[in-house]
Parts: sequence; C-alpha cells; structure tokens
Amino acid sequence: MSAVDFYAYVASHCDVLGAGIGAGPDAWEAVVGAGFLDVPGGGLLRRDYGLVEVSFSPDQQGRMSCFGFGVKIHRLLYDQSPGTVPPPLSREYGVFPSRAPFEELRANVTALGHTVELDDKSRDMHRYRVLESGARIHVIVDPDPYGSGDHDPDGHQVGDVWSIDASRAW
Repeated sequence: MSAVDFYAYVASHCDVLGAGIGAGPDAWEAVVGAGFLDVPGGGLLRRDYGLVEVSFSPDQQGRMSCFGFGVKIHRLLYDQSPGTVPPPLSREYGVFPSRAPFEELRANVTALGHTVELDDKSRDMHRYRVLESGARIHVIVDPDPYGSGDHDPDGHQVGDVWSIDASRAW
C-alpha cells in the first residue's frame, strides 16, 4: 500500500486506521499512537500528530469526541522528521512522499467507487468533495497567489493536494 492509498481511504471512509468522527482521544491514541501534541482551549482539544490533526469537543455525555480531523499533506514538504508521519501509518502504508498529486488521488478514490466533485474555487485553492463521504480535498491551483515572485520551485506545485478534511458538520 502507498501514501496515496491512505489518502484515498481517508477521503472515502473519513477515518484513520479505524478512528474517525465521534471517537474519543483514547481511541485515536490507540490507533495513531502516543506521539502527539495536545492543544486545549475554549473547551475544545486539538491533537496534532504532525500529518494528522484531530479536533475534539464535549459530546452530549460530556466526553471529548472527534468532530473533525484533517490530513495535512502540505506539512510533509518542509518537515520530513521521523515524527511527522505517525509510526502506525508508516508501518501500514510505507514511505510518505512530500507531495500527493490530486489526479492520482482522484483516480484512487474513484476506483474505490466514490465520486469526487469540484465544490469551491478560490484564487489559490480548489476544494473538492467526495460525495459519498463528505470529505473535502484541498488542491493547490496557484503556488504564488499573491504574485510576490517568491515562489519556491521546490515548494508546492499546481495540482498538489494541500489537505484532506472530514467534519461532522458536513
């Protein structure tokens, strides 16, 4: 399996190794690991695993549960330190390259029987939605959106996936 297989699974199923919307911090830790940074504030909890970032809020019973999470692929371009990709993901999916081409991701998601549709356009990003799961895929369309001319040729490129997000609100 590959990193793009992982991304396609997340976009199609809205979970990471079985943890998803509604799962508590302990469930996420059990599958993604103990290498995270917790950032509490305003009654919420953001858990940063590097590649994966999870947001929790109190549920109706007062327990913290995931209301959204994202796979932050853009972080891999400038941070290839060992902790950026949680070890359980590396063991399952192998090496995570610094880029994920959207067209390859779209083909993998489509092969899983799902539909990817353009949802929103901005000057620098397009947002796509996986119709069956509701996941959002953010894709770079302008790596120098402000025209500064400081674009890094080794940096983000047109067609790179920036992130994949899943949320209870969608």
